[in-house]
Amino acid sequence: MSDNEPPGAASSNRFPVIRQVETRAVVGWLRAGWRDLRQGGSASLFYGLCFALAGWLMQVVFAEAYALFAGLTTGFLLLGPFLTMGLYDLSRRIEFGTPPRLVPTLAAWRSNLANVGVFAALLTVVLLVWARASMIVFALFFTGGLPTFGNVVHTVLTFEQPDFALVYFAVGGFFAAFVFAISVIAVPLMLDRRTDAVTATIASVVACSRNPGPMLLWAACIAVLAGIGFATFFVGLIVTMPLVGHTTWHAYRDVVAPEEPQDAAATR
Repeated sequence: MSDNEPPGAASSNRFPVIRQVETRAVVGWLRAGWRDLRQGGSASLFYGLCFALAGWLMQVVFAEAYALFAGLTTGFLLLGPFLTMGLYDLSRRIEFGTPPRLVPTLAAWRSNLANVGVFAALLTVVLLVWARASMIVFALFFTGGLPTFGNVVHTVLTFEQPDFALVYFAVGGFFAAFVFAISVIAVPLMLDRRTDAVTATIASVVACSRNPGPMLLWAACIAVLAGIGFATFFVGLIVTMPLVGHTTWHAYRDVVAPEEPQDAAATR
């Protein structure tokens, strides 16, 4: 067994069995995610630091274009399922008793490169459309001249401009809900079973439709954790994003039934 291939990894395009879970299962996912974060240590925090650095970098680059910056700083989280692939791999390694080392997880995407690339391209397109939509919302609804980052955060959180805040939340919420539905278990599935992008995407939508309560609660938890990160000017993302990644892995493990061996399935 190589460093890049923990036990249990196998290629399969069979449609996974999606289980129904109780809403309280989300608490168990969070506990397991926190446990993996502690075991992952610096390797987990490295990925969180990447999220924080991305936020700080965009703040510098788009310092004079906050309408676009606001869309990108919230929109880059739409790429979270792809960026957290290394965290999923860390959780998988911890699960199989493999040391949670950073370096092997940096290339986790290589085991299913073509399909991960297709899915990443889809998320990138959604990100770009959302960034453009954000600019339009600013142009039509934001008043008071060129905003600063603090103005944007204050306006959104306090509903100082209710029309702007409502439209911004509605448009952003639509994009976030769409990405959540197609990705909540898709990338872990592509990593774990090397499933093709189409099968993984459909399986993710089915998982949401069969478990609306747990998935809505988990989506709300992600929003809160991301909000903590933004409220602390991205510093909080160093911890909250790894927690999201590790917890998502356990959500995947709970919702998707273990795969039966090929020979057992063939005898049915």
